Amino acid sequence: MSISIALTKGRLEEESIKLLDKAHYDPSELKNKGRKLVFKDKSADINYFLVKSADSITYVEHGVADIGVVGKDTILESDTNCYEVLDLGFGKCGFIVASLPENDIYKKVGHVKIGSKYPKVAKDYFKDKGMDVEVIKIEGSVELAPILGLCDGIVDIMETGTTLRENGLIVLDRICDISARMIVNKASFKMKQKEIGEFIEKIKKVIDK
Repeated sequence: MSISIALTKGRLEEESIKLLDKAHYDPSELKNKGRKLVFKDKSADINYFLVKSADSITYVEHGVADIGVVGKDTILESDTNCYEVLDLGFGKCGFIVASLPENDIYKKVGHVKIGSKYPKVAKDYFKDKGMDVEVIKIEGSVELAPILGLCDGIVDIMETGTTLRENGLIVLDRICDISARMIVNKASFKMKQKEIGEFIEKIKKVIDK
């Protein structure tokens, strides 16, 4: 049986292709994609397609894709109903809480506002801390929000911290580490156990090489 794989566009796409190459698959169509949307592996009965990160989960949940490659940040924000089977070891960064140095949100008395692209992650984190905060969803440059006074602090992903430092923000806490993960549709895992199992094993063998 053939399997379909939803790959997240951009940086995770590039790293996914490298991993497929290492595992002796042939994703060459992905490297010269032009305007195509669906790509065949030339060495195995596998179809790939490229989607935005949140859509990768949607396609896997609905069984259109058997397997997806997506960041742990997207998984945490979406409450996905899929199996998370592998940490792929790339796309590493972390969820952090940050603010201007004069705004220690943990000591603030009264109403605390938090800006984030990830409202669910932010709410869950502060709920665990026993803090009742207002989370404001921001789609663009989250670092701008505390500088302009929209919020007291932010929850965001951080790779190097350069953007935070350049804007005068400091990290108050690191919530968790994140990286690219492989997810699998639950029904596909039963129906295509052999094919999916073989794919997982091949990828697992080359992750740390």
